[in-house]
Amino acid sequence: MLWLGQLVSILGSGLTSFALGIWVYEQTGSVTQFATMTLCAVAPIVLLSPVAGVVVDRWDRKRVMLASDTLAALSTLSLLVLYSGGNLRLWHVYLGVCLTAVAESFQEPAFMAASTVLVPERHLGRASGMVQLAQAAGRTLAPPLAGLLLLHHGLGTVMTLDLAGFGIAVVTNLLVRVPRPTRSAQGEQQARESLGSNLTFGMRYIFQRPGLLGLLAFFSIVNLTLGLAEILVTPLVLKAFTPTLLGQVLACSGVGLLVGSAVMTLWGGPKRRLTGIVGAGLLYGVSLTLAGLQPSLPLIATAAFLLMFFNAPIASCSQALWLSLVPADLQGRVFSARMALAWFSTPVAYLIGGPLADHVFEPAMLAGGALEPVFGGLLGAGPGRGIALMLVLMGLLAVLAAIVLSLFRPARELESTDP
Repeated sequence: MLWLGQLVSILGSGLTSFALGIWVYEQTGSVTQFATMTLCAVAPIVLLSPVAGVVVDRWDRKRVMLASDTLAALSTLSLLVLYSGGNLRLWHVYLGVCLTAVAESFQEPAFMAASTVLVPERHLGRASGMVQLAQAAGRTLAPPLAGLLLLHHGLGTVMTLDLAGFGIAVVTNLLVRVPRPTRSAQGEQQARESLGSNLTFGMRYIFQRPGLLGLLAFFSIVNLTLGLAEILVTPLVLKAFTPTLLGQVLACSGVGLLVGSAVMTLWGGPKRRLTGIVGAGLLYGVSLTLAGLQPSLPLIATAAFLLMFFNAPIASCSQALWLSLVPADLQGRVFSARMALAWFSTPVAYLIGGPLADHVFEPAMLAGGALEPVFGGLLGAGPGRGIALMLVLMGLLAVLAAIVLSLFRPARELESTDP
């Protein structure tokens, strides 16, 4: 029931996010302003994670989710009122996106922690697959739906549908009883500690456990390479093909994520979840490498599908492993810290991807460039081949990270020790 509400809410939020991005770009014509909106959607999650974790663990998680959905709905409602009155300004959008991100920083760890007390441990892999499936549906369906709605009905209709989605999420939340987690010995001790100690608890918990830290480092590398791939695939395709064909490539990536998430929902993943993470990580890296080998549209589209297909089991197995290892009454603080650390590499990718492509790799892979004698025989030379080299190197980095994780003893011992 909770998942159904979140599915509808994610779709609605995806519609508004995509539509507001188009509005910002149409109003300003500036990529920098568009990127600033993305930063507003990420920065509050990183900054508020310590506070969000303490709130999720100390308060009723159902009420935290209700409050988060209410805050996000009020933010969207305010933007809708301003837009309907012809008074919407750029800073209103930035503020609204920030408030929605604030709500998400509390809502996501509360939802994840609630699933631990609602789902038996043997089904955590399938539950994590369902979460990935909802996110994949939002990522795949929201952009084309938002484009159609903007074309025929306008931004106001998009935000109205988003508000309806929040309403459904609230109703499904009210229909579900979320039990309080059993208090662990460590949770009892932490309850007697100061606020400062609780704010830093999630980070300390992770850094004191090398296995979890290694797992998080691997996931951060995956996020970094995925963020770079998201930035680079558009110019890579457009340098050789048409915007219509670019849309088909992006659709392949979305379908890959949907299919991979559906497989994880039905299967639940391997019993040894670290094996699933490492195996999918290796195939993820190989898929990323394939995308840069040749300027072939079928190859790039296939690589895009496989890249997101294998991203689903990485995320689902990782989520299930964390849910099984961290005591339920500590998950709010730990998951908030984990979310902040994992998300940090995504804005880094957005910041470095463009400059590296434009000023380093693309010039170096032109005829006579510094790297053309080394890699030109394999990848070719000319426009787009510098980006292709970046994709190949990122794929090799992901493969190396998976191999290192498989050899990292504390990570291998995660499923054989008492959390």
